[in-house]
Amino acid sequence: MAALRLCAERDLNEVTVEDIADEADVALRTFYAHYPSKEDAIVGFDASRVEQLRLALLERPREEAPLESLRVVLERLHDEARDEWPLRMRVLEKNPVLVPRMFASFVVFERAMIETVASRSATDPTLDLYPTLVTAVATAAFRASISTWRGSGGKKSFAQILRDAFDQIGHGLQAPVAPSATGVTGEKPRRRATTRRGA
Repeated sequence: MAALRLCAERDLNEVTVEDIADEADVALRTFYAHYPSKEDAIVGFDASRVEQLRLALLERPREEAPLESLRVVLERLHDEARDEWPLRMRVLEKNPVLVPRMFASFVVFERAMIETVASRSATDPTLDLYPTLVTAVATAAFRASISTWRGSGGKKSFAQILRDAFDQIGHGLQAPVAPSATGVTGEKPRRRATTRRGA
């Protein structure tokens, strides 16, 4: 939060690691124990959250589908950092160069998810497709939800957008129904009556 507050108030290049550590009232050693760089602190990469994600997944019911477990855990982790996201959105709008960095930081979380899904499904994370594929689907839904949430200016509920994303995946990603060519009534165009000869 300290990094986000500072970057919301100042330009990105004016904020230093020392500034963030002072704002958070922690030593530089403590800062680097959690974040590799100031950019990682700003976009939210935190090694402790990776372990939090792993443990949350392991605690889900064994009979629950892994994709559903990932949805629940991703939504919960977002909710726990709910106060950070409006501020994070402001910072990302001011500094769009950080958006790819934020998505790149997901790789660490993805690895933890792949390994945990493999453990739950008794598969090999390096040889079997399933754990990597289900994680890729879940993280794609999360990224798409963030992009949609940012596009709405935060007016839409992120949790609802995320649920909608997973619902659409569950229904096979069917394309939206195009508006009817006949207008709002939805009636099918009537076939022109034909007159038979000699009638």
